[in-house]
Amino acid sequence: MANTIAGIDEAGRGPLAGPVVAAAVILREPIDGLNDSKQLSEKRRLALAAQIRETALVGVGIAEPEEIDRINILQATMTAMRRAALNLGEVPAEFLIDGNRTPEGLPAAARFIIGGDALEPAISAASIIAKTLRDDLMIRAAERYPAYGFEGHKGYGARTHLDAIAAHGPCPIHRMSFSPMRQPALV
Repeated sequence: MANTIAGIDEAGRGPLAGPVVAAAVILREPIDGLNDSKQLSEKRRLALAAQIRETALVGVGIAEPEEIDRINILQATMTAMRRAALNLGEVPAEFLIDGNRTPEGLPAAARFIIGGDALEPAISAASIIAKTLRDDLMIRAAERYPAYGFEGHKGYGARTHLDAIAAHGPCPIHRMSFSPMRQPALV
């Protein structure tokens, strides 16, 4: 479309486990309360995610832990963002990307905005979709791997998570290229 923009953001670059999830969003109408997902309560994020899914066009892209280990987290993030853009179902006039670089291979012009998840509503919406989807995936992972407490820390390096890794070793959704999994005692 001639004047549409799509915001793209990701969730899950820093965790020790689980995928990196990206979302691309074209807002069809204004949504009150959009902000960087990290600045919102879980309850508010979930309510906004439902509203975004009802009123906006959303595309999602995921890079799994094996891919992160194979190509590195930066390239996996760019891959997830590209997948989100391609899964959008519409080509906007421009993609606005949160961060300091744009993925290659997007179907339209793109520019990055540092801190864009708090500045540009479409990126804020993408931030919310990516975060809520990734959190949901980690809650489901907790059912498969209950010893790690993924439902609480979502794969980040919390003390309880590090203690679980020390006690049980890594599970199949851990990123083996990330410390502490690279330590000899754990592999």
